[in-house]
Amino acid sequence: MASLWRAATGRTEKPNDYDGVEFWLNPERTGWLTKQGEYIKTWRRRWFVLKRGKLFWFKDSTVTRGSSPRGVIPVASCLTVKGAEDVLNKQYAFELSTRSDTMYFIADSEKEKEDWINSIGRSIVQHSRSVTDSEVVDYDSNK
Repeated sequence: MASLWRAATGRTEKPNDYDGVEFWLNPERTGWLTKQGEYIKTWRRRWFVLKRGKLFWFKDSTVTRGSSPRGVIPVASCLTVKGAEDVLNKQYAFELSTRSDTMYFIADSEKEKEDWINSIGRSIVQHSRSVTDSEVVDYDSNK
């Protein structure tokens, strides 16, 4: 996992720093979403945590200091977040796009979908910068 982190980010430190974001304390938004894998396009239900410009995902909803995210998206590298029912032909679907990639998610309801789009959209605006950093670290991609 650390080698994937180094390859994806060009960093040498261990991946458990997450730029100092304490994802287990007072997140801006949490909840279950179904996420499509980056390489193997299967759908997996994951617990998502949005905090300080990063969207983390975990296998279960018990998130503590010792939890290891399955992946993280720095939302500042994202350009758009919008509904995607028409693209996927799935109810409550939305997409999150960077310059080079589009990730798809499915919420449990229309309200959840809209709440996630609004929360992520606010975070993109608050944390936006030029898109020069590595964009996504996905530890689920080969599982």
